[in-house]
Amino acid sequence: MTVSDHKHVDPLDEDEVLDEPLRPRRKGIYILPNLFTLAALFSGFYAIVMAIGGRFEQSAYGIFAAMVLDSLDGRVARMTNTQSTFGEQMDSLSDMVSFGAAPALIMYAWALQGLGKWGWFAAFVYIAGAALRLARFNTNLAVVDKRFFQGVPSPAAAALVIGLIWVLDDAGYKQVYQDPLLAWTAFGFTLYAGLTMVTNAPFYSFKDVSFKRSVPFIVIVAIALGIALINIHPPTVLFGLFCLYGVSGYGVYAYKRMKGKPVSVIATSTDEPDEKGLHH
Repeated sequence: MTVSDHKHVDPLDEDEVLDEPLRPRRKGIYILPNLFTLAALFSGFYAIVMAIGGRFEQSAYGIFAAMVLDSLDGRVARMTNTQSTFGEQMDSLSDMVSFGAAPALIMYAWALQGLGKWGWFAAFVYIAGAALRLARFNTNLAVVDKRFFQGVPSPAAAALVIGLIWVLDDAGYKQVYQDPLLAWTAFGFTLYAGLTMVTNAPFYSFKDVSFKRSVPFIVIVAIALGIALINIHPPTVLFGLFCLYGVSGYGVYAYKRMKGKPVSVIATSTDEPDEKGLHH
């Protein structure tokens, strides 16, 4: 081996290389799922703007569009393997606007403003319930039964509130805040939706429904009949479906209580078996 085979390294150059700071790698943001989330956020914003102008039917369209988009962003992220912590936080913030702030403000403009401070009370209970429900959902890591949500999910709560507005507006009721009977009915719906979001009642999550799994032919027939039924009168049919879902959790709660089964989907202890670590 000759001297020329050895590469000469200047000590000064080596120090410069060692002292050079490493550039942090930039973290990118996945576009596709966040596009759906931004579209859902815009739908909630659109609903608020329409309500300010008194166009409550368009507000209902905005909230229901946000529901569809919100149900898609998570599925798209999982299908394309583009889940991220940023996307999860963005989704929660979008939900707070579209299913928390927007329904409360729209309901207040539509009916609750006629009740004075009681209208403020109901609207705030709803928006606070939505915030608490989302915070609890994000921090509940020990979910032992993913088939159920703890409390009604915020999109379904928004559908209860906005569905009432859509049905009555479609029936020709205007300036509802001047009608005490309708205003107090709206008060009851808003309070029920807000409090149901923070209960322990288990509501079916539909997370075990897989679109990749084969199903009997009768299921496709049932879906076709369901679409046809909705087309008869979308406001009434959709509102009826969400009302049934809005009380279903209490039915499941009562059934499990009677059977002596655990009623909460959240484990309270990681040191005990799941069945022992549940609320009863």
